[in-house]
Amino acid sequence: MAHLLSDQVKQLKDIFSRFDMNSDGSLTQLELAALLRSIGLKPQGDQIHSLLSNIDSNGNGSVEFEELLNAILPDLNEEVLINHDQLMEVFRSFDKDGNGYITAAELAGQMAKMGQPLSYKELTEMMREADANGDGVISFNEFTTILGKSASDFFGVTAA
Repeated sequence: MAHLLSDQVKQLKDIFSRFDMNSDGSLTQLELAALLRSIGLKPQGDQIHSLLSNIDSNGNGSVEFEELLNAILPDLNEEVLINHDQLMEVFRSFDKDGNGYITAAELAGQMAKMGQPLSYKELTEMMREADANGDGVISFNEFTTILGKSASDFFGVTAA
């Protein structure tokens, strides 16, 4: 059991690092929300704020790894981490060249293989919605964030 727990802590640390966008060792409220969505939780804004307040034991407005670990260690179970692994597996199925990013061509190709070919407009809208930092590709963090949204929100995107 201790070995399993140790592996889970390592996985959690890896997940934490992926969502620590500026690598400062802490998560902002937005980064925490993205992390929670990536492991299958869908907290609302007020729940995130409340959670951040409860976890943030040093009161600095962000969550360090130790704070996150102390908050979830009693409830840490394989299901949460398996969910993250499953998301990574789905991400890799889209990331055909394995470079850690999904391009528009990879997205279009995989959607067509799944029997859901996209029009140019649909592909453009999906990329624009998913590509939060505007670099032209979808990272794993962007992928998990977009999967955290409901399908209706994602496919109901309209140009502003």
